[in-house]
Amino acid sequence: MKITEITIRHLQMKLKAPFTTSFGTFTNKDFLLLEAKDEDGTIGWGESVAFHSPWYNEETLKTNWHMLEDYLIPLILNKEITHPDEVSEIFEPIRKNNMAKSTIEGAIWDIYAQQTNQSLAAALGGTKDKIEVGISIGIQQSIEDLVALVDEYVKEGYKRIKVKIKPGWDVEVMRTLREKFPDVAIMADANSAYRLADAELLKQLDAFDLTMVEQPLASDDIIDHATLQKQMTTPICLDESIHSLEDARKAVELGATKIINIKIGRVGGLTEAKKIHDYCQSVGVPVWCGGMLESGIGRAHNVALTTLSNFILPGDTASSNRYWEKDIIEPEVVAENGYIHVPQTAGIGYEVNRDTVEDYTVEKKTYK
Repeated sequence: MKITEITIRHLQMKLKAPFTTSFGTFTNKDFLLLEAKDEDGTIGWGESVAFHSPWYNEETLKTNWHMLEDYLIPLILNKEITHPDEVSEIFEPIRKNNMAKSTIEGAIWDIYAQQTNQSLAAALGGTKDKIEVGISIGIQQSIEDLVALVDEYVKEGYKRIKVKIKPGWDVEVMRTLREKFPDVAIMADANSAYRLADAELLKQLDAFDLTMVEQPLASDDIIDHATLQKQMTTPICLDESIHSLEDARKAVELGATKIINIKIGRVGGLTEAKKIHDYCQSVGVPVWCGGMLESGIGRAHNVALTTLSNFILPGDTASSNRYWEKDIIEPEVVAENGYIHVPQTAGIGYEVNRDTVEDYTVEKKTYK
């Protein structure tokens, strides 16, 4: 293929309800949507998961636009590409900026799947026709509000409940949930809100039979997580600490993690995500696909990735209507009794509603 035109759009979508984590509250989601066009007219879509501010990692919407415009798009435009795996090699001279790289790589995977007349899931080597999904719940105003939400999502059939925690909103919250929902798979996500000095507090979570505690310590840490894991029976899952296959290998070999959350944007694209998946499968470490409040485009990529065989834990890819009054794809992503059926049509499997995209567009620019 040869990409001859790329359009970047800044979209703003209002969340149906505020989403609060240990590092902030979101009422709107600002993100970049990338449209790539091949010389034969095939169009592929990619989504940047970078937030408006550097809460999750150092990347932001503005830095992603800068990297795409000034470095990544010039490396891709009018270059012959045989397979999407080549994109990460083309971008190798550019350090980090994984979310920006993933944005354009995802669109190229979409084009490749269409040109080879297969679903994105099949192009990646996926084998499932449906995937199990869980739900991620932000920090609430009260434990009673949280219990009510969990009850609602359990009744809807979600296979796993992820609850955000932070100092002061942790042990009693998880104790209450376990008492109210003794048979539900529950995990806690700390988004790096704790330090090793909090080990005694975190060890109290062992009493609640949690599926995992996600990223309790610093976002760039592996060593302290290994120390903490030796003191806890609950599996530690790493998220923010894993940016590459090499990070995953080192974390596993050091004993810092027993589960890895693979986010496409965080690791630089679908190619690297597949490599991490394959390595983890070879060493018996289960993986799952985390969410970043994606629109339907990013959600579609997550669905496709989760069809790989070692994604044996439910991910965060909930229904579109969990977050948005109206998504930008048709049909919207729908979870039924905790499952999403994987699209079988070529590419990402969903049609982009251009009218809705334009309604949400704040700014756009085309590169040729």
